[in-house]
This record gives sequence, structure tokens and C-alpha cells, in this order.
Amino acid sequence: MTERPFADKIAVVTGATRGVGEAVAVALAAGGAHVVALGRTEGALEELDDKIVAAGGTSTLVPMDVTDYDAIDRLGAALYERYGHLDVFVGNAGFLGPLTPMRDVELKDWDKAVNINLTANYRFIRSFDPLLRMATSGRAVLVSSGAAHKDRAYWGPYAITKAGLEVMGRTWAAETVTTPLKINLFNPGPIRTRMRAKAFPGEDPMTLPTPEEAAEAIVALCRTDFMETGKLYDFPTRSIQAFRAPA
Repeated sequence: MTERPFADKIAVVTGATRGVGEAVAVALAAGGAHVVALGRTEGALEELDDKIVAAGGTSTLVPMDVTDYDAIDRLGAALYERYGHLDVFVGNAGFLGPLTPMRDVELKDWDKAVNINLTANYRFIRSFDPLLRMATSGRAVLVSSGAAHKDRAYWGPYAITKAGLEVMGRTWAAETVTTPLKINLFNPGPIRTRMRAKAFPGEDPMTLPTPEEAAEAIVALCRTDFMETGKLYDFPTRSIQAFRAPA
């Protein structure tokens, strides 16, 4: 019999229509979770639903832009009314933005990076924290990037907002450390995705791990038997890294 560690659990996945987010949504559904999948286009969500059904799972499709913050609040209220709690939240939606010198970053691109990579996740935390605490063993994973730890030229908006996301995730974990809720961060590293191809167009994608491989590691962080919190799982090294407090 196939293992179903997420049977009867409710999971929200953002950025669920492609790449790592799509693979996570399918994997959670295959593991028994009812997946609430967020994406910008109905067509892509319907394609995801076909894959979830093929994996033996179920989903609720939510076409929305994560910068529609009122919609995030409405979603939290709807989840409470329907389920009374939330078991898993995977914050995967992200925006690469322009790879250009800081002085040349247009305001609209800066705002979009901040709004999607940082503010949207804050709004999800604000809306979902009570629901995750109501679960028997709530789990949250925020998808970061190795760029958050590198002073790489031309990656300013993306790297800066991902660094902010990591601090936000660790702060949230510190605030919930005495609860059953476990919150962790995930660095996928180079993965065979459209975003990676945009950033490194000359790279051979067949040399990179697949989104499904990364999803397997993310899903492991969502299990009730994973008891770490406030940590970063570094997929390239397959290791869990603790953040050191200053002396």
C-alpha cells in the first residue's frame, strides 16, 4: 500500500502551477493531502488538477495573484469556515526580477520583488498563523534561495527580498517555538525550472536536479515527524543548517 502521511490534511501551496510548486502540490496530494493550489491562471491550475487526480489526490483551485492581499485574507477566512484549521503551508511563489545593477532597477520591478517575495508571505503568515496553530501539528515551509547568502552583482531585488524572507521565517519560528507548529526555510539551489533558465540561459538544464527531486525534500519538512523549526534545509548539500546567533 502506498504511504499516505498527509491523509486528511489540508495543505496550501503558492506558486503551484509550475516548477517546484507544481511538484510539491502533486507530491502532497499523492501523500493524501487535500491541496489548496494557488496560481495566477485558471488554465495552468486545471492542468495541475489533472496531474493531482492522476496521482490519486484532490485539490481546490484558487486563481489569484499573491499581491492581492485582500484575497489572502478572504482565503484564510474561507479555510477557517470550511476546515477550521490548516495543516501545511508551502510559500513557494517568487519573482526573479531584472538581473541588473541596483542603480538601474526600475521602481516597478523593485516593488514587484518586495510585494511577491516578501510582503505576500507576511500577509500569508498573518492570515494563516491562527489556522496552523489550530492544527494538531502544523507545518510551514518558505522557499528561499542561495542568492540570499551571496553578495552577487546584479541580483539585488531577488537576493535582498529572499534574505528578508529568511529573517521573517526565523522570526516566526522563534515566536511559535513553544507550540506544535514547525516553520522552516528551504533553499532549492539550481533546479531545472523556467526561472533558472531565465537567470542562466546558457546552462544545460539536463545537468540540474528536477523539481520533483526538490519537492520530495520539501514534503519531508511538512511531515508530522519532522520536528525541527527555524532551520534552513539546503537542498544542494542535502543538509539542515541552523542559524548562528551573534556572540
